[in-house]
Amino acid sequence: MSRVVVCGSLNMDVVVQSARRPAPGETILGAEVSFLPGGKGLNQAIASARLGTPTAMVGAVGDDAFANSLRGFLADNDVDSTGVTEVDGPATGVALIQVAEGDNSITVASGANMHFAASMLPDEPRRDEVWVAQFETPLAATREILARAHAAGARTVLNLAPYTDPPANLLQSVDVAVLNEIELSQATGTRLDASSSTDEVVAACNVLRKRGARAVIATLGARGAIVVSAVGVDTIPAFQTKVVDTTGAGDCFVGALASRLAAGLTPAEAARFASVAASCSVERLGAAPAMPTGEEVAARLAKA
Repeated sequence: MSRVVVCGSLNMDVVVQSARRPAPGETILGAEVSFLPGGKGLNQAIASARLGTPTAMVGAVGDDAFANSLRGFLADNDVDSTGVTEVDGPATGVALIQVAEGDNSITVASGANMHFAASMLPDEPRRDEVWVAQFETPLAATREILARAHAAGARTVLNLAPYTDPPANLLQSVDVAVLNEIELSQATGTRLDASSSTDEVVAACNVLRKRGARAVIATLGARGAIVVSAVGVDTIPAFQTKVVDTTGAGDCFVGALASRLAAGLTPAEAARFASVAASCSVERLGAAPAMPTGEEVAARLAKA
């Protein structure tokens, strides 16, 4: 099995649980608060490592207590954090997450994440590795890192979230692009919603393939996922589960996908495994702390 290297954000998630979301100008009492490690990059690294895959994290934090907590959490989960760089000035990233009625809304103060640069990589990409990136760190760094990884022969995974318009040539360095329904709509200028047909989703995925991505995976929540690649279209069913908190489910999918790609699976095979892993993650509160182990995913697969 090869190594997964995740380049991306590290945040402390401030999770506020309430019975419902307040209306504009309204104050609700009786909520509960938790401080949990998060950030799309960290979440994806933890998801990969908990499945038994050698995993490294590369990113930026501030000089504060949250940074120490995040580094400790990575170490406790056997993630190599030598590539996590402390920057002067900005604070470690923070995400305020409002959880109500089984869903969430998120506001992020990026802080040190926006000071991450490709020059912070401790090692050059290697051919046998899987490199993962998202859009919570500067696009220039993401473009350079994925280009270097692609040139080295590593497999590359890009999670186009939260969506922002990428440089024109970025997708040419991407082996597997992963994005949800909303992000796919934004990326392609098509109108997609929960009622969109499989053919409409596939057509949108092919727009990104024409721009360079060799495979595109659309995650569709309760509808499962669709994988579009040179070998055709694969529809991945969703696994029924009792939802507690959807925060980090997409990150779990990406991290689990990368871990299976590192084990030599195809994008479609890896996506099936990742869908099961994501169904496990939503049964617990939080993002990174809710990532399942390989044993948990295997047990659910056995019941499928």
